[in-house]
Amino acid sequence: MKNFLLTTFILFLFFAPTYAQNISGAKEDEQQIISLIDQYSKARETKDAELLKSILVKDIDQLVSSGTWRRGIDTALEGMMRSSASRPGSRTLAVETIRFLNPTSAIADARYKVTNTDGSVRKMWSTFIVIYEDNRWKIAAIRNMLPAG
Repeated sequence: MKNFLLTTFILFLFFAPTYAQNISGAKEDEQQIISLIDQYSKARETKDAELLKSILVKDIDQLVSSGTWRRGIDTALEGMMRSSASRPGSRTLAVETIRFLNPTSAIADARYKVTNTDGSVRKMWSTFIVIYEDNRWKIAAIRNMLPAG
């Protein structure tokens, strides 16, 4: 029994790191997800509804920093276009971390900076839930947070 436990323990130590967070093609997927978030930022900046439609899932949901929920692609697009028009300026999203939940879903956290036309800056966080659908990564949910204090 001791030999069995010792052998099991040694095998666990040897193979566990191989399986921990090891998802085939993760680096390539990370780059695709970063590109997806860049496309989202560009679409918001240029008010490109067609690009947004191509990178968002139909049942997207978004929680914006005001606490308003946008559920479904039509409501989300309308809100995004309205927000971009009413708050002109430049938007920058810098992905800091990506955590894969499985090979077809991940969480991407990004610093979200909005530089208003008057020069003031809003510094926020955005979390994107992304899924692999129709042979590409798409945004399934967005959470925007304005840190307190």
